[in-house]
Amino acid sequence: MNSENADTGPATLDMQEHHAYQHQFESAAQQHEIAVLGMWSFLATEVLFFGGVFCAYAVYRHAYFEEFKAASHRLYDWVGLFNTGVLLCSSLTAALAVRSAQLVDREKLFRFLIATSILGLTFLAVKATEYYIDYRENLIPDQNFRLEDKPDKTDFPKDMPAYNSQPQAFANPYKNAQDEEHAVFTQHAKMFFLFYFIMTGIHATHMVVGITILLILAARVKEGRYQFQNHNTIELIGLYWHFVDVVWIFLYPLLYLIR
Repeated sequence: MNSENADTGPATLDMQEHHAYQHQFESAAQQHEIAVLGMWSFLATEVLFFGGVFCAYAVYRHAYFEEFKAASHRLYDWVGLFNTGVLLCSSLTAALAVRSAQLVDREKLFRFLIATSILGLTFLAVKATEYYIDYRENLIPDQNFRLEDKPDKTDFPKDMPAYNSQPQAFANPYKNAQDEEHAVFTQHAKMFFLFYFIMTGIHATHMVVGITILLILAARVKEGRYQFQNHNTIELIGLYWHFVDVVWIFLYPLLYLIR
């Protein structure tokens, strides 16, 4: 009986050690450090990507602040606030999922992965509904774009150039200077919604990727195919999810709270 235990014991330890880290690493700790470093390197490239978009948005917002402010008023800030709360809750469940993996609690890990996925899907559903409302209100930056709450002439920037001063050879197609100023104002407001759809669309794409990974991990945990000796995967998807949430924390005030 003792000899049997002596034979199976080392084999069990070897199998656990095999599951703990891959053969190219010296130890599980080294694999964990490399994995975290790789994820942070990836997130650094994401910061550069989003940073470029944010910088372009900041330039146009500074140049056409009044137009961007008027366009921002067309968004429903309470919808953005609700989605912010949803993502903050999802960050909590993602952190609890990481903790459950560290404690080797398969049931709680599955529940928190599913909860995070549901919250992410809730965010996307609300955002899709908001896109549909924008479409119905003609806020898509195309030929049918209409900024219904047209500001009075006094709301235009004071330093706006006199567009009615062109030579006669370039006849003004508008009835008067105020109509032309409003047309230019509307064109600049289109820029806001162009940035709005690009920035939120990129963010939503990252959300879809994260939710897909979360559901795959949840399925593996449910089927018992997830090895708890190495919880790097859960930690890495947790880092990615927190990054996506932080991006939205910046997007919400930049787009919804221009006052």
